[in-house]
Amino acid sequence: MDTKNTFTGTGVAIITPFKPDFSIDYIALERQIEYLIDNKIDYIVLLGTTGESVTLSEYEKAELIKFVIQKVDQRVPIVLGIGGNNTQSVIDKIRKTDFEHISAILSVAPYYNKPTQEGLYQHFKAIATASPVPVILYNVPGRTGSNIKAETTVRLANDFKNIIAVKEASGDMSQAMYIVKNKPSDFHVISGEDALTLPLISIGFSGVISVVANAFPAEFSQMVRLALNHDICEAQKIHYKLLEFIDTLFIEGNPAGVKEALSIMGITSNYLRLPLVPVSAQTHEKLKKLIGEIKS
Repeated sequence: MDTKNTFTGTGVAIITPFKPDFSIDYIALERQIEYLIDNKIDYIVLLGTTGESVTLSEYEKAELIKFVIQKVDQRVPIVLGIGGNNTQSVIDKIRKTDFEHISAILSVAPYYNKPTQEGLYQHFKAIATASPVPVILYNVPGRTGSNIKAETTVRLANDFKNIIAVKEASGDMSQAMYIVKNKPSDFHVISGEDALTLPLISIGFSGVISVVANAFPAEFSQMVRLALNHDICEAQKIHYKLLEFIDTLFIEGNPAGVKEALSIMGITSNYLRLPLVPVSAQTHEKLKKLIGEIKS
């Protein structure tokens, strides 16, 4: 697979809309898919954190994958979230998955166990060996309690040709720069933090897997394209237009913020599965105000 352009630009970690009874709202999901594709996002990431994958049953995940593949209809690549803190269970899941029309998997660093760097290397080595499609590492220590250090990411990138990217969400700019400095030339470093995407592209990142693009796909995708084309001044205009909105989305966690925003915008409903709950009235009002300002 030629990944040179596939994972450049804006990927969207798509939400999973729910009905009032907390079953999956497929009508709203189809509407969201069309909204994203119509507004020129580059690829969709399914069953990630933003999609509340940890609260979905295996049956629901299988049905969701089939539905999204059908509705996307090969118009953009699909990345599938498959990860966990039990390496053998992740491998078993990979072996049972039908990867037709799936371009890659996104695999989060093991959480709770707190493995060493060698443990992280061996975990992803096992996943890379088992996966028939490219693997994108996902480093998000704020959620996992486990940081994949730059040297481990680069070691994995050099040792396994099907480990083709990392979604880097450590917030550590020094670590980010050392990955870019030492990585293989065809390895993608992808932002996992919307608010830092513009500065991260300026140091060599190839794009973003975004939350905010669920709500403002046209604007955020355009900012990323401008930045990748080295038009930083124009990209800055969009960055600063969206910055306070991005920060507000995460005040009470993800995807509570973005689901609230999508509800305000009339795109999807605002239901989350426990232990997540909707944002407060104060955050709702702030989001409503910011959405109005962005649209004006």
